[in-house]
Amino acid sequence: MDAVTKYEFTEFVEQRSHALFRFAYALTGAQHTAEDLLQGALAKALMKWSSITDQPEPYVKRIVYRDWVSGWRHRSRRPETLMATPPEEVIADPSERSDLRLVLREALRVLTPRQRAVIVLRYLDDMTEQQVADLLGCSTGTVASLTSRALSKLRSAAASSPTLDGVPL
Repeated sequence: MDAVTKYEFTEFVEQRSHALFRFAYALTGAQHTAEDLLQGALAKALMKWSSITDQPEPYVKRIVYRDWVSGWRHRSRRPETLMATPPEEVIADPSERSDLRLVLREALRVLTPRQRAVIVLRYLDDMTEQQVADLLGCSTGTVASLTSRALSKLRSAAASSPTLDGVPL
């Protein structure tokens, strides 16, 4: 790897890693899984860096999404491992809106992985239906129907939650 490529890649990682991590975290809901996905995606992107320098962020997001899908497909074929002791408890965020964030995170977990990906890309990353369709490799109609179904599920979750009562979805 030459010095110019190393510099360009390092600059990209420094500037966009936070946004890419937010994307991965929103998909997975788990910090360590999101970190692993992002690290793997960046390693794969580095190998193709010379051919993706014009638009590296969508390329990295596509890798994150596809690796995540491959992971949950693999996990669905492999049974869960039971542990003798429960994992450590999650420490709640001390900010005043932490209860809302926790309820929203739980509401996002009722969505299918594809629905969650579409919601994250459309509303967290503010992408158009066409951009999401291109990134996920599907049609814009599929993106629209996944968005509609996901919002419907989120609305019903909001209606049944006292914490989300009155929050527009």
